[in-house]
Amino acid sequence: MPSPPPYDESALYPTGYGGYPAGGGHPRPTNSLAIASLVCAFVLAPLGVVFGHMSLSQIKKTGEQGRGLALAGLIVGYVMIVATVVVVVVGVAMVALLAQSLEEFDNANRRPRAEPTPATGVPLPAFDPPATLGSNCQYPATTEPAAKPARPPQNGRTSTTPATIPATIVTDHGDIGLDLDNAKSPCTVRNFTSLADQGFFDDTRCHRLTAEPELRLLQCGDPTATGTGGPGYRFPNEYPSNQYRLTDPALKSDVVYPRGTLAMANSGLGTNGSQFYLVYNGSLLPPQYTVFGRIDAKGIAVLEKIAATGVDGGGDDGEPAAEVTIESVTVG
Repeated sequence: MPSPPPYDESALYPTGYGGYPAGGGHPRPTNSLAIASLVCAFVLAPLGVVFGHMSLSQIKKTGEQGRGLALAGLIVGYVMIVATVVVVVVGVAMVALLAQSLEEFDNANRRPRAEPTPATGVPLPAFDPPATLGSNCQYPATTEPAAKPARPPQNGRTSTTPATIPATIVTDHGDIGLDLDNAKSPCTVRNFTSLADQGFFDDTRCHRLTAEPELRLLQCGDPTATGTGGPGYRFPNEYPSNQYRLTDPALKSDVVYPRGTLAMANSGLGTNGSQFYLVYNGSLLPPQYTVFGRIDAKGIAVLEKIAATGVDGGGDDGEPAAEVTIESVTVG
């Protein structure tokens, strides 16, 4: 009887002792951040990139599986980031190009605004000195209080010499030089110089700009910048109003106030106070606004620069688009 073969224990465990693979050891787990990296790369690319780098660092230390997933997450994340940047840049460029095209289309189809022609019409009347010129200047109080503390000038006679008095309106846009016409409107000039000496005009804002074809002026002299403020007194008109009879219908017909005219603003004959017009181009007005000076060439240039910015809101009459502040007014 043949003898049995030798006992071979390994035959009982062909896969290795204890049921584990012959190579020995446990299977390595997959790194969780690697999985998160790949998922986030499609949803939130920057986060996917961050997780990918963290995952590779952990895999290097722990020997976990998932390196391929981490690399895939990094690649997809970076591709998504680059694609997003490209889309944003292209989108911005297209919007800018569209805006430029619309602007060019608008400019091409916009009817050009014609430059206003100088006002034409009846000129201011020649000056014929009234017998009572400057003999009795009167500045009675009004029912409206002064917009800023002010003393009225002295009543009574005032001299018509010198014929002109220099003055300067200092604004935040430049100086406006004046020659006050003392020979034609002495009571008005006395009022203006008195208010200037009191600092009434200092730090006040010019509240009105007109850019109409036949009315182009800047209105100043109201401390409230509303068009209703004054010094708390009033005084009568002088030239050119005193060249007409009060019953003359021509007193209500427009005449040309030439470019560079300094004139009083009012709400009717005899209601002069502190507000005045700086005429930067010929304007049509009835001869009810006292002319009391001329603006020099430098001052007209300043006014034209202000006028070039237009009226606030784009109209023809209203507050200047560029705020104009009178810093001071000096006389002499």
